[in-house]
Amino acid sequence: MHGEHGGLELKFADYDGVRLRTLAEVRTIQVESWLRHLALARSSCAKIRNLMSVLFNHVCRYELFDRNPIHLVRQSAKRRRTPTILIPAEIKVLVDNLSIRERTLVLLAVSTGLPQSELFGLKWGDIDFSQGTMNVTRSTVYGVVGACKTESSQKPVPVHRLVADALLAWGKQSAYTKADDWIFASRRHRGRHPFWGQAILRKYVRPVAEKVGIQKSIGWHTFRHTYSTLFRSVGTEFKVMQELLRHSTLRSTLDVYTQAITPAKHAAQAAVLSLVFSHEASGTSQSASTADAAG
Repeated sequence: MHGEHGGLELKFADYDGVRLRTLAEVRTIQVESWLRHLALARSSCAKIRNLMSVLFNHVCRYELFDRNPIHLVRQSAKRRRTPTILIPAEIKVLVDNLSIRERTLVLLAVSTGLPQSELFGLKWGDIDFSQGTMNVTRSTVYGVVGACKTESSQKPVPVHRLVADALLAWGKQSAYTKADDWIFASRRHRGRHPFWGQAILRKYVRPVAEKVGIQKSIGWHTFRHTYSTLFRSVGTEFKVMQELLRHSTLRSTLDVYTQAITPAKHAAQAAVLSLVFSHEASGTSQSASTADAAG
């Protein structure tokens, strides 16, 4: 949003080209259509919608405009589909069949829950092998390096010995192992940039997953969702989950990332039903015993 000749305009990166609109030209339905055509997650579109509404409220507050067309824009933040998760057996068979680079990447992703941007933003100097921790301070998106989203994202992350050993093994094969080098540095770019995560996924991880019989749509965020969900299956406290996933609020941990895997659902259901029907079951057994004694 910027002013020109005393007026205010909005710049839309529209799906059919970049357009400049004065505030008076912005229409609710047009904004809805624009948001629907953005190649972003619904949650991201909802954030854009909310930001635009704040901007219009600010303009109205200073009496530069008299209405907020974004107020009636409908944009759901609900996911289009349930996130994919992997069960432990699938993780094991996938890791066992990957080459050292991809094996290390998947082990890191599934044992720390790091999103793609932070996973490929790691440098060797971020790993403290003696303490078994790593500092996640940067992310890289389409080659642009920036800081992590929140203060919670920058807290030290534990590194399991198995993952540390994989990192050390990968380091022996990598040409770039100085403290300021990317852990997953691209040879094509002579180490100046990390590998592109989607290319690794498309060329190596997914084909291996398909080869070993994993019929699921796998993305880097699959490992983060899996990490969170497996926490629940082993009874991890919610506060600990929040710290390990580095969420700023507990609600993000509960609402977005955690699913109950099927065995855990059955166990929980059985536990509840046992409370309800335990007396009935014991009564049935007692009746049967009485009948046997009478006979």
